[in-house]
Amino acid sequence: MRRRTLLRGAGATLVLVAGGGVWRAWDQGLLASDRGPAYEPWTRWQAEAADGALGLLRAAILAANPHNSQPWLFRVTSERIDLFADTRRNLGAIDPYLREMYTGVGCALENLTLAARAAGYAPAVTLLPDPASTAHAARIELSPGPKDVSVLYRAIPERHTNRGPYDGARAISADVAAALTAVAGDDARIILFTNRGERERAGAVIVRATEAVIADRAQGDATSRWERFHWRQVQRHRDGITIDATVRPAAMRAAAKMLPPLSREQNDRFWLTATQAQLASAAAIGIVTVADPDAARDRLRGGRAWQRLHLWATAHGLAAQPHNQPTERADRERMLNIAPTFGRALAELIGDDRRRALMTFRLGYPTESALPSPRRPVTDVLL
Repeated sequence: MRRRTLLRGAGATLVLVAGGGVWRAWDQGLLASDRGPAYEPWTRWQAEAADGALGLLRAAILAANPHNSQPWLFRVTSERIDLFADTRRNLGAIDPYLREMYTGVGCALENLTLAARAAGYAPAVTLLPDPASTAHAARIELSPGPKDVSVLYRAIPERHTNRGPYDGARAISADVAAALTAVAGDDARIILFTNRGERERAGAVIVRATEAVIADRAQGDATSRWERFHWRQVQRHRDGITIDATVRPAAMRAAAKMLPPLSREQNDRFWLTATQAQLASAAAIGIVTVADPDAARDRLRGGRAWQRLHLWATAHGLAAQPHNQPTERADRERMLNIAPTFGRALAELIGDDRRRALMTFRLGYPTESALPSPRRPVTDVLL
């Protein structure tokens, strides 16, 4: 079957007829890419005075997280919020030691504290308050404080993972690179590769790791669990990887919605080709490093640093996208007790025995806006 150019402007009655089947535009959300209940949290993200502490979760649930698995739970009182990792939403073979899960929980914690300050609280954070349970990620005590509506807070509803092409001709200046690395604070150390040779070297590691993930059936199966490629799935689950947030440009996105799904092999080829193109257009490739990526505390702190970096980038016209394939493969190598190919490659890129990779990513100036991912409502993540 050939991919066909879709007619524009036909409204909700647009149809594509191919191979005797009919796919209706409205049934796949072709004209409503960021609408419906699954996307309401992005427009209702600010806490209202009557909401109290509970309203702060509206911002927390918009945080970056792995595969849009949203692996968090909250317990809320008037003076305290307890944050938990929801280990039932783990990524399996793609994240065997829950590295990415705790990084995502750290991102939610950062959004939560930014929202608390904007609402006039002085949040006091205790990481891992229960020595008997690493699932209890943080406790946030809330007391009155000055309102601080920061640039990072205002960027929360605009921050999306941008998987489209970046402006490869536009470099990141030394001042911007310095600001990006500084925003991590004491929580992590950011390494940015900005010159062409460094980018190509780091990008080659990511591409090789992508090929290794594709070759690993278990990792592919783990990823497919979070695919939401039908509009009704998106609205029902309100999580996962969607066509709207993944496929560029718009014409290809429309075709992906309207035509029968690709085979696994076709999907893998598409992902590899897209990864190569994404890395080639990046102005920088980066690594979030911590002292011990196996420690839940360092993962949480690294997640907070990543969230701040992504928010700062968003506020200053930059786009960002995680490319965690090297760390996913490094953890998988440990799990299978095989040669640490990607563990060594990451160590060589970092060049500091005191630091280890938590996650890898790309940065650049976008050529098009990113679409949001669905989000579960606050009521679904309360204990």
